[in-house]
Amino acid sequence: MLNKQQMVTAATAIPNRTNVIQVTEKHFVNHSDLTAKLKESEQEILFGMGCFWGAERLFWQLDGVISTSVGYSGGFTVNPTYEDVCTGQTGHTEVVRVVFNPEVLSLSKLLEVFWERHDPTQGMRQGNDLGTQYRSAIYTYNEEQHNEVLSSKKTYQQAITQSLAQTLTTEVLPAGRYYFAEMYHQQYLAKNPNGYCGIGGTGVCFPPGS
Repeated sequence: MLNKQQMVTAATAIPNRTNVIQVTEKHFVNHSDLTAKLKESEQEILFGMGCFWGAERLFWQLDGVISTSVGYSGGFTVNPTYEDVCTGQTGHTEVVRVVFNPEVLSLSKLLEVFWERHDPTQGMRQGNDLGTQYRSAIYTYNEEQHNEVLSSKKTYQQAITQSLAQTLTTEVLPAGRYYFAEMYHQQYLAKNPNGYCGIGGTGVCFPPGS
C-alpha cells in the first residue's frame, strides 16, 4: 500500500511530463505579472507550509511583497500537475513563491511569519493534510538567504524546545526548479473567500529581536 508520508526517490518518482502549466493571468489581488523577471532591487524565496492556498494569503498582504504565486518544488518529476503531486510520487511539496523588496520588507519579517503561522514540527503533514506535499520547507536563492534561514531555524528551535519540547522538521535547501501550479490555485482564497484553509501555528512566537 502506498505511504504518502514516505519520500520517493528520483528512481521511484513518476515519469516527467512534457507539458508546462501555462500562467495566463496576472495576480488576482495586486495585478502583478507572476512570470516577470526579478529587478535588481527584488529577491525571491520559496516557503512550504502545508496547503498553499492559505499560506499564499499570508504573504500577499504584507507591505513590500511584490508578487506571490503557488507551485511545486523540492521534488523530482519535471512539470508535475496538481494530481501528480497529490499522489505523493513526485517528491514535490506545495510552496509559495514570494517576490519581495528587501528594502521595504526584511527577510527576517518573512521568516517570522513563516515560523509562527504553521506547525513546523509535524514532518510529512500539516494538521489533517497528510503527505510529503505538505511538509514544511524553505528553499533559498543565495548564500546570504540560506545562512539567515538556518540561523532563524536555530532560534525558533530553541523557542519550540522550551515551550513544546518538539523538534523542527523544516527542510532548508537551496532552491531547485519551481513549477507554477494551475491557474485556479493562484490566489485561491481571494477568488474563493470561503475556501478551505488548514493553516495554523503552534502558538509559539518567534523571539523578538532575533
